[in-house]
Amino acid sequence: MSEERVIILGAGPTGLGAAYRLRELGYDNWAVYDANDEVGGLARSFTDENGFTWDIGGHVMFSHYEYFDRLVDILLGEDYTELQRESWVWIMDRFTPYPFQNNIHRLPKEVVLECVQGLIGARDSSIRGYDGPPEHFGEWMRRIFGPGIVKYFMEPYNFKVWAHPKEMMSHHWLGERVAVVDLERVLRNVILDQDDVSWGPNATFKYPLYDGTGGLYKPFRRFIEDKLTLNIRAERIDPKKRTVTFDDGTVEEYDVLVSTVPLDKVVKMIDGCPSEVVAAADELSYSGGLFVGIGVGRELDTEKCWMYYPETSSPFYRVTYLSHYSPNMAPEGCFSMLTETSYSPHKHEDKTTIVDRVVEGMRNTKLLEPGDEVVSRWLLDVNQTYPVPTIKRDPALRVIQGYLIGEGIFSRGRFGAWMYEIGNMDHSVMQGVEVVNSLLTGEPETTWAGAQAKPLPEPPERLSGAPSRNGAGHRGANSAASAEGKNGMEATQAVHGEELGDLAGAE
Repeated sequence: MSEERVIILGAGPTGLGAAYRLRELGYDNWAVYDANDEVGGLARSFTDENGFTWDIGGHVMFSHYEYFDRLVDILLGEDYTELQRESWVWIMDRFTPYPFQNNIHRLPKEVVLECVQGLIGARDSSIRGYDGPPEHFGEWMRRIFGPGIVKYFMEPYNFKVWAHPKEMMSHHWLGERVAVVDLERVLRNVILDQDDVSWGPNATFKYPLYDGTGGLYKPFRRFIEDKLTLNIRAERIDPKKRTVTFDDGTVEEYDVLVSTVPLDKVVKMIDGCPSEVVAAADELSYSGGLFVGIGVGRELDTEKCWMYYPETSSPFYRVTYLSHYSPNMAPEGCFSMLTETSYSPHKHEDKTTIVDRVVEGMRNTKLLEPGDEVVSRWLLDVNQTYPVPTIKRDPALRVIQGYLIGEGIFSRGRFGAWMYEIGNMDHSVMQGVEVVNSLLTGEPETTWAGAQAKPLPEPPERLSGAPSRNGAGHRGANSAASAEGKNGMEATQAVHGEELGDLAGAE
């Protein structure tokens, strides 16, 4: 029997992962389409007219998947840097090492006392027990950290990141990734007045030597170029005829559709989509991002990688020293800082003034010194950067994904799955790899399926003409991400975390 046709919408990390795996397994009847002029999705990079290279957010390459690690080795070879993680929080006119709660000893003594009292109270309340689970993310924060840390860090920082009220957000996305606060460790650091920077799974991380984070994804092209079409946007999907219509009038038939298009958009593209599915998609929430790059005309004099900013003295919530990641990110004799500012209907940002406000915020927080010359300014407005894990999300996803799978549409990726907790680079690539494994070998998905509310929709049947289960390169492809994966763990460390900035994953 001839091979059934697989169409992939989106050449971001998930689409590229799926395409690579199809080629690796020797399956030939497939094609990839993307609306942009380059692959990578939200993991691509840009070089401005002044020679500075910018990412869409602060990305690091960190993984618990053996398959992803081997794939990075294939794609980059020796063309990467390896850095020691050094992250900080700017608060109360000073830098405090990350994680915040382990280093509150650096704060004013009255604030330290308030935070410690809150942690003790939270632990005592936990021992006594609660009447039920937290109703929302805000209540979860207070139960874990107490009112002090919530007041000074957790609440202001998370609103700056998510751009949504804490009462709208669920706590379920944290799941078993939650790490309880080590109160004894916090107290020891306070009493001994010592820094504690050893927490975290990514003490070191890799970064492409050339072309920013996009330098990891451009090399995919040499494996899939003959199946790749760029600068073409899917506009309509007919699930009965199994066709996709593109903006140039092209109509492509498919047997299976792997879509990384944001769920709220793909639902609107489907002819005759049921009203209950459309209504469910309307329940999904997201935030947008303003990414401002500032190039400075002097050498970088710090080993810091990124910093968090919970206070109102700056519009941004995170700053990354991109030029620290690779010597090719900035012209010789210069350094670069990339800032991230979120927006949504709940958090408005004036896009016309954001660059000037970023520069002012950098001066307020001492990132720019008196006399520093700003030699480059770069701005990118991305409408969808964070799929927000609201209370309404999971019920909506159950309706949407159940319908799509029944129609032979597999929606995966940062916004295709609409699950922040599996939106890192490794998660996103592996969602593409694993959906192909499922379709061709019958092997169950682990990354996407493991994050879903149960029961799951019925898995697909294997495609006709699929290779054997022991396809080339299969070893390690479905290794589940460790329960210590960084998404949820970072959040429990008093920050929002996504592979410390892995906006990559989004298609």
